[in-house]
Amino acid sequence: MARVAFLGMGVMGYPMAGHLKNKGGHEVTVYNRTTAKAEKWATEYGGDHAPTPAEAARDKDFVFACVGNDDDLRSITLGENGAFAAMKKGAIFIDNTTASAEVARELAAEAEKRGFSFLDAPVSGGQAGAENGVLTVMCGGEQEVFDRAKPVIDAYARMVGLMGPVGAGQLTKMINQICIAGLVQGLAEGIHFGKKAGLDIEKVVEVISKGAAGSWQMENRYKTMNEGKYDFGFAVDWMRKDLGICLEEANRNGAKLPVTALVDQFYKEVQAMGGNRWDTSSLLARLEK
Repeated sequence: MARVAFLGMGVMGYPMAGHLKNKGGHEVTVYNRTTAKAEKWATEYGGDHAPTPAEAARDKDFVFACVGNDDDLRSITLGENGAFAAMKKGAIFIDNTTASAEVARELAAEAEKRGFSFLDAPVSGGQAGAENGVLTVMCGGEQEVFDRAKPVIDAYARMVGLMGPVGAGQLTKMINQICIAGLVQGLAEGIHFGKKAGLDIEKVVEVISKGAAGSWQMENRYKTMNEGKYDFGFAVDWMRKDLGICLEEANRNGAKLPVTALVDQFYKEVQAMGGNRWDTSSLLARLEK
């Protein structure tokens, strides 16, 4: 059993912290900007909650975070009452936020100065993956730090991999989002084309999903796309945030991402339709408007 803190009780962090408590058997203290959410978690899972990131992180072996973006991450780590000021030497900070590789390197350097370690560890699998404890976790950091943290991370993960030094986890998550963007747009166009051609989409997908065109997106999203249902899942706003990170990194490293840039603009159109909180599969709604 480890002493653990989890900062951020959003749709991902809330169940992830729950798995650390129940499945992992760890002693867990949570923090959330909205205190009521942290109190609810503590009541539901029998853990503790703290009024600030610093109080949550004090004397903990592992401190996890899953917040919105780079600025949120800096706020809970380096801001007033931030976790870094209270973390003990030898502890490990594990960041599950999808953020930039740049902020991961920045915080890792600061952690080293203060005598503790840092892993960037963004996740894939969405809300359902978090709730079911089957997330894929892409880590960046030192091997020894990863080896210490992995048994704890395993509580909410199906796959945990060390991708390279600090920042490599975030870079791998960028690749994940780049691939998803292209897949969803292709699926949206395929369903749209099939409808216009008068085909039975159920029959079409039943066949092509067993061949080279098959994908997780096709298996898990085609039915709701075909029915025009998008009020669930990974929000368009979140995907645009992630794709923005990808495009910024590409500008730095010289990568060419023409499809990613195009799909990002398509998502901008979905936002203009009022689909900010729709699932990413709502690219089809744009074609059918």
